[in-house]
Amino acid sequence: MKRRNFIRNVSYASLAYGGLHLAGCASDSSTSNKGTKNDKAAAQDSSEALFFKLSLAQWSLNRAIREGGMNPLDFAEKAKKLGFGGLEYVNHLYSKSYLEAPNMLQAIKGVGKDLLMRSKDNDIENLIIMIDGEGDLASSDEKGRKEGVEKHHKWVDLANYLGCHSIRINLLGEGTFENQVEQATKSMRELCEYAKPQNVNIIIENHGGNSSNPAFVAKVIEGSGMPNAGTLPDFGNFCIKREGGERWGAPCVEEYPDIYEGIQKMMPYAKGVSAKSYSFDAEGNETKIDYYKMMKVVKDAGYKGYVGVEFEGEMDEEKGIIATRDLLIKAGKAV
Repeated sequence: MKRRNFIRNVSYASLAYGGLHLAGCASDSSTSNKGTKNDKAAAQDSSEALFFKLSLAQWSLNRAIREGGMNPLDFAEKAKKLGFGGLEYVNHLYSKSYLEAPNMLQAIKGVGKDLLMRSKDNDIENLIIMIDGEGDLASSDEKGRKEGVEKHHKWVDLANYLGCHSIRINLLGEGTFENQVEQATKSMRELCEYAKPQNVNIIIENHGGNSSNPAFVAKVIEGSGMPNAGTLPDFGNFCIKREGGERWGAPCVEEYPDIYEGIQKMMPYAKGVSAKSYSFDAEGNETKIDYYKMMKVVKDAGYKGYVGVEFEGEMDEEKGIIATRDLLIKAGKAV
């Protein structure tokens, strides 16, 4: 679907529907704007000499959105104030809007119109939509797999409309390693074929299960044979198997042994990079990930695109975002 067609298909009546604007969600006023202008200017000045650009993953603000009353439509304004130049959206953080609307597809289009307007108002780039909860793309159930592929089509359409270069998918499923490679490769090829005319990439993040094994990811991308298939290497998601076979939440019982090697193996296909962070020591260094070593891997791969801050720790989210941003700037200048 071309951008002009996407716009044409949005009915003005549906755009006026209150649910599309997340009625009942207040604008984020939980943190003061005092000093924000200085933070933004300092971050932009500091990042001028970097080999990469800075973006913000919306998941960094998931608690503020899900629990703190922040309107997810304010994401562009918040990211700009914090000194970022690009946005990485999370589809299910907008679910309140389309679940409460009478027509989900029209609701998503309505949200898209708002997001495009706000990104333009804040002069910030739309980069990626991270897709969750839309089916198992490595499923051995062929009908279910195909349904999952079709459920992703609307997000490709939205990415094209917003000017995003990619959607990030999950490659979850069951069965043997080889079976999941086969099924995931079919899904990747089919999605890439749908997305290619719209200039949208389909990218895989190491995001649990076999997707956290770089060998699996490489087989899927190379097997698809599609130029718009790629990766979103994430510094922290290398758990392959969790206790009790759970996908999320349970303790990790099998992890990829060398995260720096893992990122190195994913970088040849990278169309984005996700800088995961959890906590920081007194010197501002991440306590679980050597950012200097990690950013050298990214630089040595010849990567010059956006690196997205994705804070996932327990400290205040905005403080975690700023700490990650500042560490990326320091590490990026040092390597």
